[in-house]
Amino acid sequence: MTESATRISRKPATPVRSVLTRALAGLVSLGILTQGLPAAAQSAEPKLSIIRDAEIEQLLREYTQPIFRAAGINASATKIILVGDRSFNAFVANGQKIFINVGAIMDAKTPNELIGVLAHESGHIAGGHLARQRQELARAQILAVAGMLMGAGAVVAQARSGPYGKVGSDGAGMMGAMLGPQELIRRSLLAYQRGEEQAADRAAVNYLTATGQSSRGLLATMERFQNDSLFKTSQIDPYLMSHPLPSERISNLESAAKASPAFNAKDPPALQARHDLARAKLFGFTGGAAEVGRRYPAADNSTPARYARAIATYRQGRLEQALTLIDGLIAAEPANPYFQELKGQTLMESGRAAQSLPYLRRAAALAPGALPIRVLLGHALVGAGNPADAKEATTILTQAVQRDDDYAEAWQFLAMAYERRGDTPNSQLAAAQALFLQGNTVAARTQADRAQKQFKPGSPGWLKADDILNYRPPKFD
Repeated sequence: MTESATRISRKPATPVRSVLTRALAGLVSLGILTQGLPAAAQSAEPKLSIIRDAEIEQLLREYTQPIFRAAGINASATKIILVGDRSFNAFVANGQKIFINVGAIMDAKTPNELIGVLAHESGHIAGGHLARQRQELARAQILAVAGMLMGAGAVVAQARSGPYGKVGSDGAGMMGAMLGPQELIRRSLLAYQRGEEQAADRAAVNYLTATGQSSRGLLATMERFQNDSLFKTSQIDPYLMSHPLPSERISNLESAAKASPAFNAKDPPALQARHDLARAKLFGFTGGAAEVGRRYPAADNSTPARYARAIATYRQGRLEQALTLIDGLIAAEPANPYFQELKGQTLMESGRAAQSLPYLRRAAALAPGALPIRVLLGHALVGAGNPADAKEATTILTQAVQRDDDYAEAWQFLAMAYERRGDTPNSQLAAAQALFLQGNTVAARTQADRAQKQFKPGSPGWLKADDILNYRPPKFD
């Protein structure tokens, strides 16, 4: 499992738009929760820590495939992105991208609970809610400007009719005249989003029923939200929420969910076993020693428990003991690509890149479509230090970025591979791509400028560098 940080940035707002933007913070994505606080308190510009893991990505793909078919969503055009956040949440943003917090996976005890969350997000995509929300926001901006102008006209008229002091020494009356329309617009937009959330909930039940899966997990998630928000929402105006209250969502869904012939359907045991492994992996990588020990005590000899303890042992710096535990996992399941990957990753990150190669090659052969494993293999080949290995790394990592050009780490390791081969222009260009994806546009332009000067004008490398040099953030006005 690897992690890289990305930043979502926005163009600075104009003064009129900034009033509306602050009021509508949170209306930049549509998700299962994002509602623990009123919309005005939510961050519109999050800094996301993105996780790449072959095992979990494959599991989520399998969870969503039948849902996507039922929803009429093009699976190849949709990305599921893991976010390194322990809170239970998921959301749709930036087109057909589903972002899901690792905390949602860790807290979901069954596949069905997580599938319900993914079905809800699929409802947003199939319903075109993001595009419609942008239209509503554009309409709201026009109304906001009109409201500001009307408020300003009222202020002028009031000022002409009497001394300024009569409306309050702090100008509260005048400001109220200007901001009144803004509040109405904000409430209207929040009501619109609550409607979209209810529509996504209903769509989720329909997709689950169509695929023969229970909606019980979706209801369990709503009940979790209800318990978590019991005290948080008691003093909050429900009309200032971007999502309906959990109790309202449960009331709206319960009848339809229980009427489904699949309501009592169970997850297949094999799928539950893989889900348990994914959760154990996340606890091993993100939990502290005490948490792992509490959840997976030494007396627990199940495969998930041994998996979590092996990872946690390595993270605690006890390398040889960790390798022994991983060897036990491999001996029990030699065809499991993710156990092979874990040993390769452990060796590579411990400075034994050459020793890691057989295990990473085996993992890549067992899971040929697993991009993070191939990127990890490319990284190990670079670390091995042999010229032939660097050439192979270049091939593997080039194929990786062709399949997913948003994979920042793949670009970063590709830059290292080119550097090992003495190809400075392509190394600088790949480094520029990595920096750009990580949100460091200043450093990305510096590297792109250096690379472009070494490419022939109009060549593919020159044009790629030029794209970075001339990039301008999209306008949201």
